[in-house]
Amino acid sequence: MGLIDFIKNVGHKLDHGSHDQAKPAAPQAAQPTAQQVQELNDRKRETALTNLVNQMGFKAQNLTLDVTGDRVLAKGTVNSQEDKEKLVLLLGNTEGIAHVDDQLTVSNPQPQAPQAQYYDVQSGDSLSKIAKHFYGDANKYNLIFEANRPMLKDPDEIYPGQKLRIPAQAAVHA
Repeated sequence: MGLIDFIKNVGHKLDHGSHDQAKPAAPQAAQPTAQQVQELNDRKRETALTNLVNQMGFKAQNLTLDVTGDRVLAKGTVNSQEDKEKLVLLLGNTEGIAHVDDQLTVSNPQPQAPQAQYYDVQSGDSLSKIAKHFYGDANKYNLIFEANRPMLKDPDEIYPGQKLRIPAQAAVHA
């Protein structure tokens, strides 16, 4: 899929140990460089993102996440296109992440399954309003809610700047 942009300062807040008290350095010890501190923070965020993926119950084979600043490179194999899209959204809708480089592969691609599109939530949006815009029916908000689970736990808890999956119209007709 490639590079997907997100709003850097919104989303899940990661617990990556940045609140831990650092031990005072020995008087003779050299202070780490800014680059070393950044690399350490990137590794902590990789670990925290991997833990978040596991907590949400995503299954991916050989998943590797490489964080560099505000960018995540995601590699590995997931079962479906839907899983791939949800995993990318989980990573990108995390505070401090502005770009996800999606290098994930799908082990069981379904030729009839069209890719979902992404939508950036605006101030004043609700899932009903978004459903009305995309499907012409506000009552189809649950399609969007289900397409974004487990990241969304309540259809009323969306926020400006959040990126959501909008299933393709063909996928929602029963």
